[in-house]
Amino acid sequence: MASSSCTKIGRLTVRISSRVEGKGRKRLTKLMARASSSKVESEADKLKLVRDDLLDLIAGEERGLRTQKDSRKRGQITKTIDALAELSAGSVTTNESLTAAWRMLWTTEKEQLFIVEKANLFGTEAGDILQIIDVGRNKLQNVITFPPTGLFLVDSTIEVVSAQRVNFKFTGASLKVGELKIPVPPFGQGWFESVYLDDKIRVAKDIRNDYLIVDRAPSIPEGL
Repeated sequence: MASSSCTKIGRLTVRISSRVEGKGRKRLTKLMARASSSKVESEADKLKLVRDDLLDLIAGEERGLRTQKDSRKRGQITKTIDALAELSAGSVTTNESLTAAWRMLWTTEKEQLFIVEKANLFGTEAGDILQIIDVGRNKLQNVITFPPTGLFLVDSTIEVVSAQRVNFKFTGASLKVGELKIPVPPFGQGWFESVYLDDKIRVAKDIRNDYLIVDRAPSIPEGL
């Protein structure tokens, strides 16, 4: 526990901490103070401020590989996500704006990060990791690409259950290597909440308390 001393000046008591609690907390406190200042003209400005800080935090994190080994950085990122979610509370993120091909920028999901890290053991590397969502057709595809032509595809059905939550159920999976397509039995179900969505990125949290940050993919693999 940080030790402290008190200096009394009249009725005013100033508590001076002898230990800096951590850069992560200071950064977030400063960020929220900026977002609440009178210089920020609208809620949209506040959201953009926090969003841009989040993107700065995940830059260079190798989609989350480096974050796995840095609990301090992970704490900074997740606290900023929570701040963004708080500012975006009440927004609707499960309408047609969710329909898009989304490319993973950062995640805490261990299975996906394992594939990113270990793909070279199989003589390849992981390319784009995508979520292709079609709200109107109740369809979700999770795709991991292995350039030039390989991919792992998981098909799911989805159901919108609230303003930000979507339930999903896996219906099938397959591994494509060149012209060979290997079916894999479907497995599992769950939900995710898109706690923030705009014309650039989406931020989600799922049933396992994992986080995902994606942007709009410039392209998708042929045949999907």
